[in-house]
Amino acid sequence: MSLVLEPPPPPLSKSKTGAPLKRCFTSIRTALPPPNHRFRASRFPLHPTSSSRPTVTVVLKTEKEKNAVTEQKDPPVRIVAVVGQGSVSPLKCTPWEEVMMHTAKRLKWVDEGYEMVVVTDNFHQSNDQTAMDLQKELACADILLVVAVTNQDSVKWIGTNSGNIPNVICFESDPGLVNKLGGSYVHSEMKGSIFDKVVGISQLKKTDETKEVVQTVSEAWDRCNSDDIRFCLLVIINAYIQPVPTLKNLRSKGFSTLNCMVKNCGPQILDCLMDPNCRKALQCLNKCSPVDQVCNYRCIASFESPKLEAFSLCVLQKNNCLDLDAKIPEKPYVQPMLKFRGKDLCHETAEDLFVGWLGSLDWSWRVVAGQNPAYDQFPCQYQLFYRGKAKGSFWYEPVFQVKTLEGELVWRRRKYRVKRANVPGTFYFSVLDNGVVSKEYWTIVDVSEDFSWGLFHYHGAARVAGQSYTGAVLVSPDGTYPKQTQSNRLSSALEKCGIKEWELYTVDNCACQDPPLGIPEGSSLHSMLDAKDQSWSSV
Repeated sequence: MSLVLEPPPPPLSKSKTGAPLKRCFTSIRTALPPPNHRFRASRFPLHPTSSSRPTVTVVLKTEKEKNAVTEQKDPPVRIVAVVGQGSVSPLKCTPWEEVMMHTAKRLKWVDEGYEMVVVTDNFHQSNDQTAMDLQKELACADILLVVAVTNQDSVKWIGTNSGNIPNVICFESDPGLVNKLGGSYVHSEMKGSIFDKVVGISQLKKTDETKEVVQTVSEAWDRCNSDDIRFCLLVIINAYIQPVPTLKNLRSKGFSTLNCMVKNCGPQILDCLMDPNCRKALQCLNKCSPVDQVCNYRCIASFESPKLEAFSLCVLQKNNCLDLDAKIPEKPYVQPMLKFRGKDLCHETAEDLFVGWLGSLDWSWRVVAGQNPAYDQFPCQYQLFYRGKAKGSFWYEPVFQVKTLEGELVWRRRKYRVKRANVPGTFYFSVLDNGVVSKEYWTIVDVSEDFSWGLFHYHGAARVAGQSYTGAVLVSPDGTYPKQTQSNRLSSALEKCGIKEWELYTVDNCACQDPPLGIPEGSSLHSMLDAKDQSWSSV
């Protein structure tokens, strides 16, 4: 396969527009950073990366405040998404139009200046005004996203009216449509497997950066989830339009990064390289894009070891050699449940809802489904919430299964410290995971009166790893979906989180033999109520 960038061709005249990609983009390694995904692993880049993206300028406010600077507001980013009329996505067969409308909403969580218009490709059958309105949108668009468009009239119309748009990306669409990044057309020539060596590539910086974008977008789209669909657009915005703050963090600092690692963490680096599991983890991570949290976390979960934890603790947590500072996302705002069994929710009751079934069962809850594509999809997820021996202490221990890259099924366990936030039903979580501290803000969105199911939402960040993320988990005592009679209430709870049910990953709760459960001796459970109250219990 080869990838070539070339100047835009003359205006389209017929159906022949060049050599387009067969399905989406070509496949090449990348090194671009991710959006709001939870960190549990981070690539440790030793080579500098560069970018031709514009920087945000600063201006002095007054002479009196001469040391204060204010970032100028970036201009709006305009996106037009054209989807095939009646086309169906792989996200639980949800119509592509609905998926893209939801993506437009989720882009606003990143930046209110991201404007996305979604239309179906029946405009050539509509009145002239509809087509004229779309032409006006395309005239000022920064990105055109084409999804599942195969109608030849639509293909011709898009080709005729998209010549001035600098970024055009087409997925699941007619091969007569072309892809364009940064004003240059992207072509591919398939020579066997898409993983064949790329040949004939220009070494211009712009070409190399486009290769990175191409690979990142292609791999993310193929994962078929709402987070990565949004991520595809953010990567292009960050590369060709304006910096995306949540993406720029993972840029290597080049020599300063390497110097920091060698100066402060020499023994930990040597120990890691001498340890087979730690060495495998680093080799695995260096094959992942730093933006690919699914790939990164699978490497860590497959090869985690004390040596790797010591390496991460030194390089990232103690010395912040990548010089990163991620913040916990503020959006979407999720309100906690206000009442339980007719009474105002208090902190003690909220903690009891977390403790759930522990006591009558060996666990508090089992995860039925989750929203985050990197961390909520592991099989056999058990939750253990309990009060510690120290006064006021509260702990959360998730236990989950991982199929390693070597094909082995292993159990993993983490330990979070939990503290009450100001509002009952909201909590601060913190965990040292493989040497890196993650801090999270959890919300109890809803729990049914009979403890048959619950929905918990989280925002989080691993500051020194440059990672921020959001997610949600649907839980029940036995890992099965709530009854149909609860569907309206569940939909309402998901809506409070800005989540559609088709975004959830269903957890595989089969073959969960001998999970390493149990809580420390001396711990306590419920304070005011528990699931053993038979007047409410259904399990």
